[in-house]
Amino acid sequence: MPVRYVRRVLQPGETIVYSTKLHWIIYRWAIFLIILCIITAVSAWYTADNKNLSLALAIAAMILGLLALSSAVGKFVKRWTTELAVTDRRVIYKERLIARRTLEMNRSRVESVDVYQSILGRLLGYGTITLRGTGGSGEPMPNIEHPLTFRSYITAG
Repeated sequence: MPVRYVRRVLQPGETIVYSTKLHWIIYRWAIFLIILCIITAVSAWYTADNKNLSLALAIAAMILGLLALSSAVGKFVKRWTTELAVTDRRVIYKERLIARRTLEMNRSRVESVDVYQSILGRLLGYGTITLRGTGGSGEPMPNIEHPLTFRSYITAG
């Protein structure tokens, strides 16, 4: 996985020990919409003898397809622009394309690392990590791929 931002902000002598990305589950809404689009399009095909119903279903399928495409593109950009890395000194989390949001915390300042995984998250390997630094509030990082491995690298130093 390319870590463009992380590589640019590395300090001299600092190395990346682990990097991960957002899980593909962030596409769940787009996947749901494309399934509805396919079902609606097939329904339009099978009701071709009823022109009004077939036309309404075809239009609904097109709208669902556009919504699915819009959702998928947005989530693709989010997944592409989010970087998560553990270096030998820091934890680095960067998200967003234009209005960038970053979280950089020294590993020595990490007080606790909470991992939340739902049943589906445990089955598919994603979860939310919340970093708590000394004297600070928690910073949640949702939909992280392999959160337990990420936590292990944070706390292993």
